Amino acid sequence: MTLDDAQNPDNNLLLTSTTGKSIFSMGWPAFHSITPNIKEEGAMKEDSGMQDTPYNENALVEQLDLCVDYLWKSERFELIAEVSKPVIAVFEKQRDFKRLSELYYNIHRSYLKIAEVVNAEKRLFGRYYRVAFYGQGFFEEEEGKEYIYKEPKLTGLSEISQRLLKLYADKFGADNVKIIQDSNKVNPKELDSKIAYIQVTYVTPYFDEKELMDRKTDFEKHHNINRFVFETPFTLSGKKHGGVEEQCKRQTVLTTSHSFPYVKKRIQVVNQTSTELNPIEVAIDEMTKKVQELQQLCTMDDVDMIRLQLKLQGSVSVKVNAGPMAYAREFLTESNSRNYPESQVRHLKEIFRQFADTCGLALEVNGRLIKEDQLEYQEEMKSHYREILTELSEVMNEQIPYREELAKQQGAERPCTLRSVSRTYPSLQSSSSKADS
Repeated sequence: MTLDDAQNPDNNLLLTSTTGKSIFSMGWPAFHSITPNIKEEGAMKEDSGMQDTPYNENALVEQLDLCVDYLWKSERFELIAEVSKPVIAVFEKQRDFKRLSELYYNIHRSYLKIAEVVNAEKRLFGRYYRVAFYGQGFFEEEEGKEYIYKEPKLTGLSEISQRLLKLYADKFGADNVKIIQDSNKVNPKELDSKIAYIQVTYVTPYFDEKELMDRKTDFEKHHNINRFVFETPFTLSGKKHGGVEEQCKRQTVLTTSHSFPYVKKRIQVVNQTSTELNPIEVAIDEMTKKVQELQQLCTMDDVDMIRLQLKLQGSVSVKVNAGPMAYAREFLTESNSRNYPESQVRHLKEIFRQFADTCGLALEVNGRLIKEDQLEYQEEMKSHYREILTELSEVMNEQIPYREELAKQQGAERPCTLRSVSRTYPSLQSSSSKADS
């Protein structure tokens, strides 16, 4: 059934009387903005016993009121107004202005709560893991299939791994189950047929550039999501890790059949694509993430000083052969940069200019928030920042100004914005495959 079909009230009635007459013509599309999973409800046929149980407007209101209560408890405040829309329609039809005023007040409270928490990053929306099963003799029809598991709050990799290990050890025997915790591609032919293997990999929600334009908040980045990504480091020499000049990585994007949140805690993976990044592309990707993380911390309404200082320290106070400057030395010096595509070198240079500016912004924010006992720490960070700017100027063969000096030159602080970074590189190798259905 298509969405157009669903708009026909004769096809999809949210409520019908026992005689089959429509008493409320808003079908499942009324909830489509809340979850795209609702479409499968529209394709379901009514059970033969449905007419035996009266389902009227009051029953609808009662169920949606219960839903709103759970939304408050789960801190999904953004959905309260949407869930309340059918209730508003019922109360308007009934001319129940008192309950309408109470409902609008509740919606008002939900928006106040959203304004309070939207950028605080205090809500824990859960973590996601890819779980794959190998062993025909054990998993039968699930052998070779992959699922995304949604786990509550801060569930760690070891926690979900141990839980799955115990679950299947109880079923197959402790000696017959093993956990694969690396993210490398598994060749089932190389596995012991007498062992049930479970591969567990931490994944994060994946969005392309267009999606990121629309998904600004933490809630939006954890609601109605069906694509997830994980990264696997490798080198062409066969080692997993190497120097920045040889470090590559593979980004694997998984697509699920339905979107989270869902009525089940796991959803099957139906498509998989992988992209390989060469060393300079790895540098571009890593530095972009670093700049974005710092900018996000600097622009929060309620700045998390501990996280800000940790990120700042990791950016400007690093070992000689590690961190951002390792990328700069390898890819941006005049002699080394000739070994890489000119467009990628220019791209990385621009990111480093933004990195320098963002570190200066972070120092300013930190300086405004610290107390007297951290003044020495602030001066130390400033000293490291100047050292990095000096070296970066030499490496890039251009003057990278100190943020305060630049502000004085321009008469005002320039806004610190990050140009969107394209992940489409001409040298990337991509592959796509349908998961076993």
